[in-house]
Amino acid sequence: MKRVFLLLLLAVGCQAHDGWTAWEKTVIEQSDSLMYVTVMPADSAILRAKSIDFGPRELASAQLQTLLAKMHRTLTDPSQDGVGIAAPQVGINRRLVLVMRYDKPGKPIEPYLNIKIDSLLGEKTPGPEGCLSVPPYRGVVRRAPKVQISYLRPDGTPVTEQVEGYSAIIFQHECDHLDGILYTDRADTVYINQAWAAEREGYSYERPAWWKR
Repeated sequence: MKRVFLLLLLAVGCQAHDGWTAWEKTVIEQSDSLMYVTVMPADSAILRAKSIDFGPRELASAQLQTLLAKMHRTLTDPSQDGVGIAAPQVGINRRLVLVMRYDKPGKPIEPYLNIKIDSLLGEKTPGPEGCLSVPPYRGVVRRAPKVQISYLRPDGTPVTEQVEGYSAIIFQHECDHLDGILYTDRADTVYINQAWAAEREGYSYERPAWWKR
């Protein structure tokens, strides 16, 4: 009995030291450079769940760097060609988004960890939106023109800043994902985009063989 208790303590200790869940490690390690992108309604359990913060162990881990690199490659792959992606869209319910910063020279794609929108600033106005997880639809959503956000950089540095313009719209869309909200929940209208449907014809939404959720 004492031996069993010691083994249990060792197992708990390994999990606590690592920080990541078994599922998260499976996603990070088993995914190709082009990750499976979760879609509605098949992956609603993930897309509708609330995401949690990263802890110090995960922030300092090699797995985080692998995840960031794979999410970046997925977002920029011609098959996706998006302007933002949230961790739930690759199967991980953590507060992480990648956003193309249209307000910066060169439009860099940057990661934002443990991100929160502190304030929505200005009068909301309608604009078009789509989502890699809700193909082939588009919609019209009312968003604030400016946001104040708080987040951690990958090195753990805390930042608070204000963002405006199209980048502010992307932040609102991606941060909604972290709370289990889709743009279709906020949209005034939703419709099938025929051009996108034609563009994605033949694209496989099949989960990889290792994906068991």
